[in-house]
Amino acid sequence: MASISIPDENRTLNDPHEIRAFLEPFGIWYEKWDVASRIGEDATNEAILAGFAPEIERLKERGQFVTADVINVTPETPGLDEMLAKFSKEHTHSEDEVRFTVKGRGIFHIHPENGPVFGVLVESGDLINVPAGTQHWFNLCDDRSIRCIRLFQDPAGWAPHYVDNPVDEKYSAVCWGPDYLPPADDLDPVVKL
Repeated sequence: MASISIPDENRTLNDPHEIRAFLEPFGIWYEKWDVASRIGEDATNEAILAGFAPEIERLKERGQFVTADVINVTPETPGLDEMLAKFSKEHTHSEDEVRFTVKGRGIFHIHPENGPVFGVLVESGDLINVPAGTQHWFNLCDDRSIRCIRLFQDPAGWAPHYVDNPVDEKYSAVCWGPDYLPPADDLDPVVKL
């Protein structure tokens, strides 16, 4: 399940209702979809897209998306370090970035104009969007694996537009949660010490 870390406020949100309420003013959607009962752990890309076809069609209508695909990232992915470096720097896109996480974990760091920097830890079953023009960056967790459904308005995909004066270097890419860090009052899971 997703969680949000707001390091400048020393606050973490874990409740799905609180997460939705926090993200909504920033134009970010959050939904939780059941993965285990819909597809097998080793489902093909085609089976994943077929298994979530009703949700994909609903999102296509909502965001005027024209295509959906599945991306599989593992430590064995050719050019993984270059790909991760491309998206771990603060950037924007000219269309919404929509991701439904089928397997794995990662952090979308969001730097909105009208709020604090926050990290959204996504894992299996979590859907979020990053609205067009929103400053953000992405990091994988330690296992460097994620499998996601992506939706696009332009079938060619999108490219990152890097921002002037990025803040990404001020924040850590450390994943948090029960499998990553023990709770500690003096340790913030996102801000670099």
